[in-house]
Amino acid sequence: MEFLKILPLRGPNIWTYRPVLEAWLDIGPLEDFPSNTIPGFYERLSAWLPTLVEHRCGIGERGGFLQRVREGTWPGHILEHVTLELQTLAGMQGGFGKARSTSVRGVYKVVVRSRNEQVSRAALQAGRDLVMAAIENKSFDVATAVAGLREMVDSLCLGPSTACIVDAATERNIPSIRLTEGNLVQLGYGASQHRIWTAETDQTSAIAESISSDKDLTKRLLQSCGVPVPEGRIVDSPADAWEAAEDIGVPVVVKPSDGNHGRGVSTELMTREEVEAAFELANDEGSEVIVERFICGNEHRLLIVGGRLAAAARGESVSIVGDGQSTIRQLITLQINSDPRRGEAEEYPLDVILIDQQPSVGFEIARQGFVPESVPTQGERVVIQRNGNVALDVTDLVHPEVAAAASLAARIVGLDIAGVDLVVQDISRPLAEQGGAIVEVNAGPGLLMHLKPAEGKPRPVGKAIVDNLFAEDESGRIPIVGIAGSSGKTLVAKIVARLIRLSGKHVGLACSEGLYLNQRLVEKGDCATWKAAQKLLMNRMVEAAVIENNATTILTDGLGYDRCQVGVLTNIDASGDIANRFGEYYIETAEQLYNVMRTQVDVVLSSGVAVLNAADPLVATMAGLCDGEVIFFAQDAKLPVIEEHLQQGGRAVLFKSGGIVLATGADDVLLTKLAAMPLLSKAFKSASAECSLVDYAQIDSELAGVAAAWALDLSPELIRAGIETFESSIG
Repeated sequence: MEFLKILPLRGPNIWTYRPVLEAWLDIGPLEDFPSNTIPGFYERLSAWLPTLVEHRCGIGERGGFLQRVREGTWPGHILEHVTLELQTLAGMQGGFGKARSTSVRGVYKVVVRSRNEQVSRAALQAGRDLVMAAIENKSFDVATAVAGLREMVDSLCLGPSTACIVDAATERNIPSIRLTEGNLVQLGYGASQHRIWTAETDQTSAIAESISSDKDLTKRLLQSCGVPVPEGRIVDSPADAWEAAEDIGVPVVVKPSDGNHGRGVSTELMTREEVEAAFELANDEGSEVIVERFICGNEHRLLIVGGRLAAAARGESVSIVGDGQSTIRQLITLQINSDPRRGEAEEYPLDVILIDQQPSVGFEIARQGFVPESVPTQGERVVIQRNGNVALDVTDLVHPEVAAAASLAARIVGLDIAGVDLVVQDISRPLAEQGGAIVEVNAGPGLLMHLKPAEGKPRPVGKAIVDNLFAEDESGRIPIVGIAGSSGKTLVAKIVARLIRLSGKHVGLACSEGLYLNQRLVEKGDCATWKAAQKLLMNRMVEAAVIENNATTILTDGLGYDRCQVGVLTNIDASGDIANRFGEYYIETAEQLYNVMRTQVDVVLSSGVAVLNAADPLVATMAGLCDGEVIFFAQDAKLPVIEEHLQQGGRAVLFKSGGIVLATGADDVLLTKLAAMPLLSKAFKSASAECSLVDYAQIDSELAGVAAAWALDLSPELIRAGIETFESSIG
């Protein structure tokens, strides 16, 4: 099996709305050997990937794909399913896949859902090697292949905190664009966008972040507003730390003023020796050291989003129990790190205990008179960690007064999203009655403890963040007009861009002549591309976008947007030799070209409009594919499709009596006469001139442009003013 070409389709395409990887696969002589003719193939494949039993395939039931393999199917189809399963095993869900033959014998298009192009390419290659090994009865190390893919997923895909926010946005039909290889993501398009970076947003104040990183300043601000905080101060030496501890009264806590994740924090310190040792530990982790009163109780993390409690988790100390034979190091492995909820990867709710890499663990053990190689007696309990492990969900138990105090703390610091740490014995009772206190307010809090708690139910924290960024009636979208067809697209795009600009919006235009922001040309050349469309949608100034597409863009990149408010299809040229024009993509028939062009109609929002050429039979039939409304345009008002559409109360833009007419049902409104339009006036010879004297293609472009503007609810008066002053040289 040989890959002839691999195309990353990054936007909606002929296969699906989502990004996919399309591989052109030549299986050569294997075309004559379906799976049921290869001895032992089924047994090897099903043994290596037993989870393929979950693939229903076209049969529609569990085990459907494996049934196809038993009965006989071809390597392209098998590669599709194997690649998807390898991605799933590596932690990157796929789901969608297709395998279709081309007109060339033995050449297939294999398509798989791709959330990350690099991972999908690697999975495709690993899948090819696995299938060939099964065919040739050779060994294949599935575990090693999956481990390699998992490493790629961990390093290249969005982290769980960011991913949960993006997933929540997707649930609300809010589009997203990943801006870097890291976790910086744009939600929404153009002027309606917001940006997130894990649990930070473009609403997160830099000043608030700086305040939260200074624990002493945070505490002073909270205290001045009446929020209960533990007494304490910054110290500059071990001796000063003990002096502060004596002033406060033991037990105390020693911690870095700007640390995070609990590093360098020591609690319940009683003696001078412990305090001075804890100072050194904290000093290694931060720029300053704080000594403060120890609060009795468990550590809790309350996630505050937009002033409201979104989730809460409780922490517990971690201990081992001696058996009289094993060392503390061994008991940590046996009793703590063996917990399947613990791991070094970000996906695990609890961390593993690495005694040699976590000084605080060694310090805690030493406080109790042990070293890692000590052997505790039978039943003897040794505390390994007093703080941390905040992963037990208690959201439903939080007292309203506690939630209000945490919300106030976040507001005082100025954070839109905050992780408020407090220590309290019972989270279901007010802080004051049990001496509880808020000890930290953190920017950019981790979300995993709430998404995958060690105990309790997961909380929809991603949804809370998205709902805080976007009001209930906001979609993060701007009006997008996508224009496709075989000809006339650029003129339509320029007409629509001008009309939108006259409405007062800052409009971006990506067409075959260049990239425009309002009338300013910012990039010359063919910009009817995925890349150019993305540039417009990332621009915070753009309030509406007009984007031209062609068949090649759809076939090689996909559309540059997920959905559009208006989709225009000018025509489909199915005459002549289609294979000569698109044969390099294995598009050779009118039906295949139709499937390419329908992509523009498929992505029209349910609240949007498809603008279709009623005079083109292939285009007109796409009305049934549109999720939203349809507006037809035509020079012949008597076309059966027009008459039927109007009888049903639909809208159409027509050329009648030498002018452009807006028709709704039985009502006609004359927008303007042909003679009043500069674009066509040179071809117009008298007040009674008919279409025979006019450029038919330009009339179609005017009609389509007017229909798109009408679909955007621009007023007839504005549309009239725009087309009566439009010249083709205007961007």
